[in-house]
Amino acid sequence: MKILIADDEPLARERLIRLLKKIPHSEIVEPCAENGQQALEQVAQYKPDILLLDIGMPGLDGLQVAAKLCELPDAPAVIFCTAHDEHALQAFAVSAIGYLVKPVRLEQLQAALAKAQRLNPLQLATLSRAPSPVAAARTHLSARSHKGIELILIEDIIHCMADNKYVTVRHNNGETLIDESLKSLEDEFTEHFVRIHRNALVSRSHIERLQRNPIGHHELYLRDVSEPLTVSRRHVAGLRKLMETL
Repeated sequence: MKILIADDEPLARERLIRLLKKIPHSEIVEPCAENGQQALEQVAQYKPDILLLDIGMPGLDGLQVAAKLCELPDAPAVIFCTAHDEHALQAFAVSAIGYLVKPVRLEQLQAALAKAQRLNPLQLATLSRAPSPVAAARTHLSARSHKGIELILIEDIIHCMADNKYVTVRHNNGETLIDESLKSLEDEFTEHFVRIHRNALVSRSHIERLQRNPIGHHELYLRDVSEPLTVSRRHVAGLRKLMETL
């Protein structure tokens, strides 16, 4: 796994180097890039598998570098390592696969590199497509957690449950609490989710079957979920109609 670091701060570069030396099978490209232009030149010269990329750099910033890399047929996987968390959505508009907030921790870096290694060639090709406008439909939800900024692929989401002010998102990699309303998610991702209860949205692609239980309540079974979800009476008819088209 050949890894290039691009960051204008010497201490940040040194920290990443120290962390990478603790991770097996990590080959560090040297010298590191100190600005966006150097990052592009060294990507072209050394063909790294992964680029650890800062955002706030002189000249071309990290987002501009990632956008240019999207034009290449063999672009490296990009993991942003930045001191700021407000650029997460922009980062994924330029096909980043990870977004780590400084100071980067070893376990966070290991998880991001492991994710990059799991990508197959087709997925890497998709990540290297031309960038879409930032205003385009979101492909991920973002949430702040103990891991930093966690990004959840919309296609990985199984269901969303409202709980007071927050929504718990169950996805292929576990559960994450997000600060978004169920209504806003339903409006934005109407092609992906369907409401089955005032407190629940489910992924259309995970729907398996609808059945009535012994006491007359309707329950929805989802793939990869052992327990069924209760469907409110007002949503049964609409759900049945939807399931006829799935």
